[in-house]
Amino acid sequence: MEENKNVSKKDWKRIFKKKWFFPALYLTVAALLISGVLWYQNAANQVPDLAQDMKNQLEENQSGPDANDHEDAEPVMQQQEVLELPVAEDLQVEIVTKFYDYAADEATQEQGLILHQNRYQQSDGIAISTEDQQVFDVMAAFTGTVTEVKNDPLLGNVIKMEHEHGVTTYYASLGEVLVEQGAELKQGQTIGTAGQNSLGQENGVHVHFEVRKDGVPVNPESFINKPINEIIAPEASEESNEEDAPADEREEDTTDDSETEEESDNEREEEDDAAEEENSPSSSSSMENA
Repeated sequence: MEENKNVSKKDWKRIFKKKWFFPALYLTVAALLISGVLWYQNAANQVPDLAQDMKNQLEENQSGPDANDHEDAEPVMQQQEVLELPVAEDLQVEIVTKFYDYAADEATQEQGLILHQNRYQQSDGIAISTEDQQVFDVMAAFTGTVTEVKNDPLLGNVIKMEHEHGVTTYYASLGEVLVEQGAELKQGQTIGTAGQNSLGQENGVHVHFEVRKDGVPVNPESFINKPINEIIAPEASEESNEEDAPADEREEDTTDDSETEEESDNEREEEDDAAEEENSPSSSSSMENA
């Protein structure tokens, strides 16, 4: 064993003494170092590419069907804007004049009449006031555009706003006007203050508020906290009710008409028969004998 060890040591010494040994060793080490550097650079370059691939994949996912659903969600949320009274939520108010509803009972209709110069006029909106008769802020009931600002001899300062789905709102009896024509307002934004006017003088400090659908006045109280697309004019509502009437009711009406026509025809036939009998020869001879 000792001889083998001595032999191996001598072999290594011989190899070390060779002229090519150290250059070969240096080249081998250099090759390993270069390979390591190249591998590191390749790995470093692959990291940004991997990150870019992940980013592209996320963008593709966001631009897919889910992204369309997300984009469509914003208009849906906007459609959920509901009608609010044109006053602050924490303000204690009362409706001192109601909307004149032709379909309401007599007592309710009386609450929708306005006395002016010893004459009663039907209210196309509601008058909102406070118990202490203090001035309060008037706010936009819907998001929309101010299309008219004017001063009326009877109504006082008036603001008209246009909204989606053919809905317009009117704010009259304003004391101070804080917006101009053409202004784009958000729901709840202050447009002026409550004041007084000649037509509703008995109401004191108040705001006269109207809602119209395609130019037809509707009862604001009927649509409070309802979406703007559910506001329907009375005429359209009556037509839809007639169209939605059960088919059996329409058939019954038709049957009644046909039965009435048949009865009238039978009566006319009986009258004709009676006339013929009176004009017959037998009847005339009997009359002569008499």
